[in-house]
Amino acid sequence: MTATLHFCTDPGEFLEAAGGHLAAEPVVNTVVATVAHRMAARRAEGDEVPADDWWLVVRDASGTVVGAGMRTAPFPPRPPFLLPMPAEAAVALARVWHERGETVSAINGALPAARDCAAEVARLGGGRVEVAQHTRLHELDALVPPTPAAGALTVAGEDHVDLVEAWFGAFLADADEQAGRPRGTSAHEAPDRADLLHRIRGGRVWFWTDEAGRPVHLTAANPPAFGVARVGPVYTPPEQRGRGWAGNAVAEVSRRLRADGTRVCLFTDQANPTSNRLYARLGFRPLVDMANLVVVP
Repeated sequence: MTATLHFCTDPGEFLEAAGGHLAAEPVVNTVVATVAHRMAARRAEGDEVPADDWWLVVRDASGTVVGAGMRTAPFPPRPPFLLPMPAEAAVALARVWHERGETVSAINGALPAARDCAAEVARLGGGRVEVAQHTRLHELDALVPPTPAAGALTVAGEDHVDLVEAWFGAFLADADEQAGRPRGTSAHEAPDRADLLHRIRGGRVWFWTDEAGRPVHLTAANPPAFGVARVGPVYTPPEQRGRGWAGNAVAEVSRRLRADGTRVCLFTDQANPTSNRLYARLGFRPLVDMANLVVVP
């Protein structure tokens, strides 16, 4: 098989070319599909899409789309995200970057494609590949209601944006620590205030509130792409943990999403046993392993 790589700078063009491929496995492809739809919507609203963002369509010799990826991360080192693709395409991608002088020092996404690509980046530029984070994508099977907790799920409003922003940031800071890594080890995207407001206005951020109506937990979700919604982040402040807030919130958010016929998925950090046990009890089943890789000089 001879793979060809086509790069797009317009997310709408990418979706037109690769939409059928993404829709065929919408859970596995959730990250790229979600971001592409979000960026296409922003562009349609008149927002500028960063000029150095790109979207990748991989085709086989017959012209059939057999893989996809993107480089849209706004945080350094701007790791590309790769979906499943043939090994020869992953290797060819690393060679294209090398030939055009595009510096790539981290790659995220599905295995083995991300690993194949990173290995070629290391071979061409020198260095070695290390795993920064092992992740696992899960899909909700039969929802198993948790033991009820006091309080209720409420939709966040625009007046909550300061708290939402603080808790999004705290989630990113705590994620490494909970997985046994130094805080700040992993690169994460922290949405800007405008993006958070957009999510809040879309009704995609929820609080679990205690019996006094005080927010004690946050769960968010992405808008559905090809019938799949990805839940996250899921954050409980340290002083509120161990009371069942997270399980009840994720279960209720998932139930509401499913009521519209939407499939529900989420990512876990394989190094965080607490969250993995929680989601397994709720009925989430592992689907595919992914990883965040870095190329160390």
